[in-house]
Amino acid sequence: MQAALRPYLLNGIMAAARYALGVPRQAPVGLAGSTLGQRAGSSLEFRDHRSYEPGDDLRHIDWNAYARSDQLTIKLYREEVTPHLDLIVDTSRSMNLENSQKAAATVALSAFFAAAGSRAGYSHTLWQLGAECTPVANGNRPPEFWDGLDFDHVGSPPATLPHWRVRGSRVLISDLLWLGEPLALARPLAERAALTLVIQLLARADVEPPLGQSLRLVDSETGETREIHVDALAARRYREALARHQESWHLACRQVGALFVTLVAEDLLQNWKLDALVAAEVLRIR
Repeated sequence: MQAALRPYLLNGIMAAARYALGVPRQAPVGLAGSTLGQRAGSSLEFRDHRSYEPGDDLRHIDWNAYARSDQLTIKLYREEVTPHLDLIVDTSRSMNLENSQKAAATVALSAFFAAAGSRAGYSHTLWQLGAECTPVANGNRPPEFWDGLDFDHVGSPPATLPHWRVRGSRVLISDLLWLGEPLALARPLAERAALTLVIQLLARADVEPPLGQSLRLVDSETGETREIHVDALAARRYREALARHQESWHLACRQVGALFVTLVAEDLLQNWKLDALVAAEVLRIR
């Protein structure tokens, strides 16, 4: 991680001081109806049952319960009951635009969710989405220990994603400025999750192209350059294309049961206005 971005980890932690991550209603909870502690215990420590779902480990089926009820149930152990958050950060070059605060806001927002999750008893893992989706060094520790998030990926997201914890919560932070069908990423991201949140994080320049200026554009993914004049027609066409792209992500997320929000990096770092996430019960005000 660039040294200039590290102070934004503290920015995110401080912004999270008045929030805690919400626990989805369908997420596993302890026997008394409250979430268990953050520290995972022995995987042999039985805690609860839930209904069998296709793909579950057959070794965890409670055959005695099946004999009594004729219903397949799975034994849950402490490590499976503790709420867990997977934070997935797009490390494409477009996330580190020159003269914008997109990379800074990405780092701060990642730390924000890790800190808000910790206050609700969540464990967490930080992932970087580049050519592959891989865990960040020290990504399961507090944000100040993270060592990664280098925004240097060129190209589209990987075709396959990791097998994340069943019924965990997942947050994707990306500008989503890729070609391709959103469902190709949204569907595996949301598969068997208790909560999936897709945050489109844009720079102010992504949202409001500078009208009336001649620009030399450099494609952050390919290095290709192009000279354009941003007149009213060009700006309108750009805004319409962005709106169509956002709507396609809205529809894809709705189809897989995920939440979709758009944030502007410069606004986020200035005011941390997250009313939409509070209204959706993703965040709780402490």
